[in-house]
Amino acid sequence: MATEAPKQSLPLLYSSLEPLSSSLHGKMKIKRVNKAPAVGKAHAIPVTVDEFPLLARHYPIIFATGDSPVPLALMGLSEGVNTYLDDEGMPVEDDIYIPAYVRRYPFLLARLRPDTDELSLCFDPTLNSVGDFEDGERLFDDEGAPTETTKAILQFCEQFETAGQRTGAFLEDLKKSGLLMDGEVAIQPEGAEKPFIYRGFQMIDEEKLRELRGDELRKMNQNGMLPLLFAHLFSLSQIRDLFNRQVQQGKGPIGKPEPATADA
Repeated sequence: MATEAPKQSLPLLYSSLEPLSSSLHGKMKIKRVNKAPAVGKAHAIPVTVDEFPLLARHYPIIFATGDSPVPLALMGLSEGVNTYLDDEGMPVEDDIYIPAYVRRYPFLLARLRPDTDELSLCFDPTLNSVGDFEDGERLFDDEGAPTETTKAILQFCEQFETAGQRTGAFLEDLKKSGLLMDGEVAIQPEGAEKPFIYRGFQMIDEEKLRELRGDELRKMNQNGMLPLLFAHLFSLSQIRDLFNRQVQQGKGPIGKPEPATADA
């Protein structure tokens, strides 16, 4: 495992990255933390296509704007608002599905040198989940070998990377299909003079999807793309539920309509 810190820009949630090393962390343990404020302030979380069926039951699935339309689970309609996780990053409901991106945190696989494709297991030390604790689980045994805990973490991160590759392939096909369009949702609450308009995301153009030729639809069905598109479209009906969650939790919108963006 690596001993040098990665130099690339940090992904969402991560404030710092430190490679996990038996020489530096051989006696350290990992413990469960009850505070992850960065998670509680994230209103849109990157997701993989493997999760679409489960995600669609809980969150609206949208796509980020720009040339890299990353799929996102929308957890709030305003920047910094998360209606599914509290301010400390803990779930507000017991049965809610938590995206794998959140469950992976504070670990991830990172490329430490630009001249190699090798990935190393790293973690965000600012979460304070790894340290010289009395309680917790060892990361390495007395011989410096990874414990079963570390192996399980590594396996989960590897599975996430593999799912990310499948997601990348799906997004390439999606861009080629020309089905993405700028999204806009208008919600008219009872008693409001004007609707609240939400933009700043992309979605599938249903009209274009209906107009696809039979051979194109058959190909999408065979490669598994079509069910993913429908999961996304079905999930969009939950945007109104998300609006209501935000209002019920006292997190707005209050006063004039305010737009939300879906930038990750």
